Amino acid sequence: MTLFQSIRAAAMAALVAVLPLGSAATAQTTKVQVALGDTISVETLAYLIALERAKERGVDYNLTSFAKEELAIQAVVNGQADLGIGTPYSVVQKSKAPLKAVFQVTRLVFFAVADKQLYKTWKDLDGQPFVFHARGTGTEAIGNILAERNGIKFGQRSYVAGSENRVVAMLNGQIKATIVDLANKNLLLAKGGDRFHVLPGLDEKASDEILFGRTDWLAKNQAATDVIVEEFARLWQQMAQNPKIIEQERAKRGLLKDLPKELLANVDKFYAEAVENGVFDKTGGSPAAVRADFDFYTQAGQMTGPAAELKVEEFWDFGPLERARKKIGG
Repeated sequence: MTLFQSIRAAAMAALVAVLPLGSAATAQTTKVQVALGDTISVETLAYLIALERAKERGVDYNLTSFAKEELAIQAVVNGQADLGIGTPYSVVQKSKAPLKAVFQVTRLVFFAVADKQLYKTWKDLDGQPFVFHARGTGTEAIGNILAERNGIKFGQRSYVAGSENRVVAMLNGQIKATIVDLANKNLLLAKGGDRFHVLPGLDEKASDEILFGRTDWLAKNQAATDVIVEEFARLWQQMAQNPKIIEQERAKRGLLKDLPKELLANVDKFYAEAVENGVFDKTGGSPAAVRADFDFYTQAGQMTGPAAELKVEEFWDFGPLERARKKIGG
């Protein structure tokens, strides 16, 4: 078994470990089914903590991790999940799926990395293969914008879910250029020596992952939705003040305890860097942020514009977040 396979197996074991076990204090007839369009890892640890806090307040949950974001979105559309974490803008616009966003979980802070010997500049990537997380996701949106701004067109497009997977493939020489998140960019440069470098990127920070649900479920389950959104909002505010709270909460609850110690040792560093680089916005979203998303995703070709004509209320329900702010401030 490779190191990556060991880490993935440990992550899946950790997922089982964090799923709600139920208790007399929090048991419910129905658990909220949450579909995550990402892997369970240090990078998504804050999501688990927010959900665990909601569970302590009586809103129990089951979390399912999907390798592809579109599968998580489809699970919510089909009623297999109640809430999802992903970026459903394109699906909502193209299919008129009855989904509404309720909280901005993360923003796009990604880095284009390449084999330094092959691709010194963006121009060197004209007509060359490029690897993304998944079709229609934020990494592809970033790639589309950067390609257009640099006057190039990618050659063959491939898709490998998970920044950590793409870093392993880069280190093994299987792919030569891709886009990865903050933690894995640092890992690649640390382990790759002088082989890789970061190409110029974007200054804009559009939404990457959003908490969303079907409109009918949100309407029927306002109390549960409010608790979950409130706990995300509370934790994001606390994280902005003290990023170390994530590791403190992880240790307190025994989350991801089966992950290798070397990965857990990076929790404080990752969240400190993520907060500093704007991955987590303590506001949790705003109409202005949504309009920035419209600008970004229309420019990336994943939404149809003009962006100025898109209506915030067709994609977002700010009710839960506004109620959370009244309770906790901010």
